[in-house]
Amino acid sequence: MHSIKTLAVVLFSFLISSQLFAQETSNDTDEDKLSLYEGSIDNQFEYVIQKSYSYQEFKNVKKTWLYELKAHTLDSLKALQNDLDNTQKSVDSLVLEIQGLKTNLSDTKMNLANTIEEKDNMALFGMPMSKSNYSTIMWSIIGLLLILLLVFIYKFRNSNAVTRQSKLALSDIEEEFEEHRRTALEREQVVRRQLQDELNKQKKTK
Repeated sequence: MHSIKTLAVVLFSFLISSQLFAQETSNDTDEDKLSLYEGSIDNQFEYVIQKSYSYQEFKNVKKTWLYELKAHTLDSLKALQNDLDNTQKSVDSLVLEIQGLKTNLSDTKMNLANTIEEKDNMALFGMPMSKSNYSTIMWSIIGLLLILLLVFIYKFRNSNAVTRQSKLALSDIEEEFEEHRRTALEREQVVRRQLQDELNKQKKTK
């Protein structure tokens, strides 16, 4: 009985190896561009799908490949998380700078309002000048501050967009990995049941 089981396993393994060899021969051109250890996560999943043994509509995936995919995916997730952390730090820094610019702008407007109420001749940095020249200089400073404010607001919004995109990409990768893992487990269970059925048939024929 043990020898029958052994023979069945050997025959099944031979069939799997033959199928894998046929798949590898027919897909050499495409698979040369794919790798389990290089490229994007999508390419690595595609490599596993193409290299895995096909049985009807199922795929039999090696556990070692799944572990490799899991490790690579986790590494990608960690890298994304680090990017998110760095982006958040940049956003926090930009928020502080914008707040500082708003404070400076508010102070400048207040100083300008007080200055308008004074005489035409006034001093700026210890230098006497006319009210028109004083106003021109102050408005130039305000214009510069406004430009800087707009630049920082633009950077802040871009940082928010990058953060949202990174979160969406992270969520998509997690969902994709979970779906691949679930599908692989289901296929593995189906193949195991079919193998057991074949072994049972061998027992009955004996």
